[in-house]
Amino acid sequence: MRDKMAANNSGTQVFTSDLSTSDFWLLLDKGYMPVGLVMGNSVYSMGFVGGVGSSLKGMAKGEIPQITELMYNARELALGRMKDEAEKLGADGVVEVKLNVVPMGNWMEITAIGTAIRYVGVKKGDSGNKPPTIVLPIDK
Repeated sequence: MRDKMAANNSGTQVFTSDLSTSDFWLLLDKGYMPVGLVMGNSVYSMGFVGGVGSSLKGMAKGEIPQITELMYNARELALGRMKDEAEKLGADGVVEVKLNVVPMGNWMEITAIGTAIRYVGVKKGDSGNKPPTIVLPIDK
C-alpha cells in the first residue's frame, strides 16, 4: 500500500525535487508527478585488496577485477537504498538519478540521488484538474 505524500496546512501535496523546470513539466505532461527527493548511500572499505590494488595500479595496466567488483557492489547497495526510499513514498520509479563516487584512500563512498515519481494519469492540459503550483520561498 502506498504512503500518502506530505501535505501542507492547506491540504495540498508537497514534495522536494531536483528536477529542472522543463523536466518537471515534461513528466507532468505524461501523467507523472514527483513525490520526493530520494537518496541512497554506501561506504565501502577496499581493505587489503584496495591497498594492494592501488599500489599495483601504477605498475600494471588494465583492470583490477576485485576493485571493480567492490565498486559494483557499493553502487548496487546505494541504488538499492535509494529504491527502498522511493518505494516508501509509493513511487513508480526514480528519474534524474545522479551517482557520486568519492574514493578516500582505502574507502569509497557512493551516493545516489534522484526524484521519485508516481503515475497519476493527470495531464497538465486536462480540464477540471488544477495544475501544480511551483512555490519558491524567499527568506529576507
